[in-house]
Amino acid sequence: MRPLPVGEHGLLIELDSAEEVEALHAELRRRAAEGTLPPVREIVPAAGTVFLDGLADPRGLIAELPTWDIPPLTSGGRPTVEIPVRYDGPDLAEVAALWDVTPDEVVRLHSGTAFHVAFCGFAPGFGYLTGLPRQLHVPRRTTPRTRVPVGSVALAGPYTGVYPRSSPGGWQLIGTTDTVLWDPDREPAALLAPGTRVRFVPQETAR
Repeated sequence: MRPLPVGEHGLLIELDSAEEVEALHAELRRRAAEGTLPPVREIVPAAGTVFLDGLADPRGLIAELPTWDIPPLTSGGRPTVEIPVRYDGPDLAEVAALWDVTPDEVVRLHSGTAFHVAFCGFAPGFGYLTGLPRQLHVPRRTTPRTRVPVGSVALAGPYTGVYPRSSPGGWQLIGTTDTVLWDPDREPAALLAPGTRVRFVPQETAR
């Protein structure tokens, strides 16, 4: 754990793994909820860091962090979101080849995985979901698409994600969903938040 002051009121904490990031983020949120964390405006996890903004005394927290006992992350008590998916993506066969399985087995493996949101970014409502074992990680496409349709379910590296809106992208597309990931008229607007558990539910694909 490497805490680095950022400006007068920010603190960036670098960690060695995504698991450490998620455990620290959960501990920070727990302490904030019970009032034992110094007042902070925002806590933002990323792939290898957690950023705290709005601290009155970042250096005071730096001195305190080494004394913390941070338990490993557990899934108990976190909400679960089920996302119906039509496994009809244009890269389904390519992912099957990378996994050395059939497309039907890709569906079984992906839908049978218990995912959770490690962090959010890229676009409003986009969650980076972890859970696939290392042997099922896939590379990004060599040539990104100029337009990925909204609702595309995609894989890249260790992550699964759902595009909340149409945008360019280089992830492997394995399916589509009608689930709305970002709705400004909903509270909260984002369906997924760090720590949320996610399961993908296969739906019949129109033929």
